[in-house]
Amino acid sequence: MLDTCKPKSACNLPFVYNKKINTAGTSNADVPLADPGMYQLDITLRRGQSLAARDRGGTSDPYVKFKIGGKEVFRSKIIHKNLNPIWEEKACILVEHLREPLYIKVFDYDFGLQDDFMGSAFLDLTQLELNRPTDVTLTLKDPHYPDHYLGIILLSVILTPKEGEHRDVQSSIHSFLHWRICEIKTMLMRKSWKRSSKFQTQSLRLSDVHRKSHLWRGIVSITLIEGRDLKAMDSNGLSDPYVKFRLGHQKYKSKIMPKTLNPQWREQFDFHLYEERGGIIDITAWDKDAGKRDDFIGRCQVDLSALSREQTHKLELQLEEGEGHLVLLVTLTASATVSISDLSVNSLEDQKEREEILRRYSPLRIFHNLKDVGFLQVKVIRAEGLMVADVTGKSDPFCVVELNNDRLLTHTVYKNLNPEWNKIFTFNIKDIHSVLEVTVYDEDRDRSADFLGKVAIPLLSIQNGEQKAYVLKNKQLTGPTKGVIYLEIDVIFNAVKASLRTLIPKEQKYIEEENRLSKQLLLRNFIRMKRCVMVLVNAAYYVNSCFDWDSPPRSLAAFVLFLFVVWNFELYMIPLVLLLLLTWNYFLIISGKDNRQRDTVVEDMLEDEEEEDDKDDKDSEKKGFINKIYAIQEVCISVQNILDEVASFGERIKNTFNWTVPFLSWLAIVALCVFTVILYFIPLRYIVLVWGINKFTKKLRSPYAIDNNELLDFLSRVPSDVQVLQISYSFQGAIPRTETRSFS
Repeated sequence: MLDTCKPKSACNLPFVYNKKINTAGTSNADVPLADPGMYQLDITLRRGQSLAARDRGGTSDPYVKFKIGGKEVFRSKIIHKNLNPIWEEKACILVEHLREPLYIKVFDYDFGLQDDFMGSAFLDLTQLELNRPTDVTLTLKDPHYPDHYLGIILLSVILTPKEGEHRDVQSSIHSFLHWRICEIKTMLMRKSWKRSSKFQTQSLRLSDVHRKSHLWRGIVSITLIEGRDLKAMDSNGLSDPYVKFRLGHQKYKSKIMPKTLNPQWREQFDFHLYEERGGIIDITAWDKDAGKRDDFIGRCQVDLSALSREQTHKLELQLEEGEGHLVLLVTLTASATVSISDLSVNSLEDQKEREEILRRYSPLRIFHNLKDVGFLQVKVIRAEGLMVADVTGKSDPFCVVELNNDRLLTHTVYKNLNPEWNKIFTFNIKDIHSVLEVTVYDEDRDRSADFLGKVAIPLLSIQNGEQKAYVLKNKQLTGPTKGVIYLEIDVIFNAVKASLRTLIPKEQKYIEEENRLSKQLLLRNFIRMKRCVMVLVNAAYYVNSCFDWDSPPRSLAAFVLFLFVVWNFELYMIPLVLLLLLTWNYFLIISGKDNRQRDTVVEDMLEDEEEEDDKDDKDSEKKGFINKIYAIQEVCISVQNILDEVASFGERIKNTFNWTVPFLSWLAIVALCVFTVILYFIPLRYIVLVWGINKFTKKLRSPYAIDNNELLDFLSRVPSDVQVLQISYSFQGAIPRTETRSFS
């Protein structure tokens, strides 16, 4: 018999129990007591080294299970994307028979999929010396492949015999009742902990939300400046360094700086502060190696509780377990928080609160907190006709609402295909071009949650206060699944702030699916890039045909136009022509002659690839083969991503002039008008002079300024054809409330 307590558990009982209680007072053999044959095993799970890679990115998300006698007695937290994880977790286990070994199993956590086995080991308890701390190193093995090296697990254990006096019946009964209370508390804690572990990388548990309505207390703004004298990891005496940051479940990875020991990153990103005291940021530096595991350069930490708020701190951090320094700028600021509440608590229905929100985002407060662009309120009302996910013919659905890196959960409605949540989620909008994502999952206590459906809604397309039923889509948002979800959304924002934020770098999403090699994606991106290139090729053929006089009237007209334009050309004509093109397309649209192309890139561009992925994940031999050709895979993924970036760039330019997002097109009109007037009234040499002075003095005025291109930041907000297709599918599923009665 055994029991276990997690650290800081509700109970820490130094005894076990038998099944019956003798109330006659003649014996205490059947009541909780400290038996001389009992032992307490205190375990500290230290770390793992050189664990097996189970993800396609060459990493794993390991966690550890402890078992005795076939019963799980402890499960560690998940360390994401790390083959050398550091846990430093403690477990207290009571053991009755030392002949039962401690069984350690390591798994790779996969959200939504079967967790992958990473190896196991046994600890013979009879070999431990009593009352003496012992450091144990266990080599992980796979019973099916005993020759494979899967890394090691480092533990510290103390085995202590439990001895004590016999209790009388009254004290024994009291102890038994105390034990039963603690057992119930522990069981409830374990259930809630297991449920929350499935979303450890995504959000806080809903119970935490109920205890404190505000999910975070502030924002940590981090600027990674540079590295100094880093350790050389390559044969050429240099490295290709990059840095990983982690604060709780939030993470960020910097860009790779090739062939340098003194990299200059100049990258800025934000983390959310969930704890009142701040927390600790774990920082690790790595050397990128194509085709094999990246080399570890060093690590350091930042204790946010030691930093004052509303002040920028310049930190020079010495790398431990390595060489060199990292230079950071860290700023802690207070923030308006996101929240979750019932429908009875509605900020916008309260007239005073609504007026306060409207005043906060009024045009008069343009320069007050530029990062606070707007306010979003989402009412998740109910869903109807959901997919059956359990063998009982029902599902246990809950909702995940996401806006960039903000992610909130509803409670779970058990055994119901028509759940009612009636929850209100509020977010602060930092980018009006963000897309609200609402995903429905089925909760499974024994494994990861099952996907039931998803919708994606751009904030600029929301009609305030209108309740809509959205047809749930598949994971790629390319086709419908079963069921609808009822949402009511309100957006209030400052247009000037939103315009200014459009010209700065887009917020990076910290939790994203890692890149995978896909034949369909590779083909799709190739076709998209080919279409963009063919536009240029056809234009070149057309110009060349004018030179060849294939059509004399057309060539003559082109020749006269060429002479006229070259003789009278002024620089302001470039934005003027673009302005005329935008205006021309706008009038075509409002007149009903819409020339926007509705053709899809590839109709079946995103089929469900997870079936093939599941088969690959379950087959360890295929996984081994994938690891062997990882170098080729990385090259293919890079080509795939380059094709996507090139194709998206061309499509974004096209969609700007096609009025795909009217807000952005109007913003382009305003900018082009300003540029036209400036270029018309100000001589070009003065403009070039101002530009040159600004470029030459920028680093002198602001040494830690982050370079960016306003035009590219603007285009990053314009959706590509794939994003337009996904959004259009979502809105094709939006049907009026009165038309959804057939789903109920």
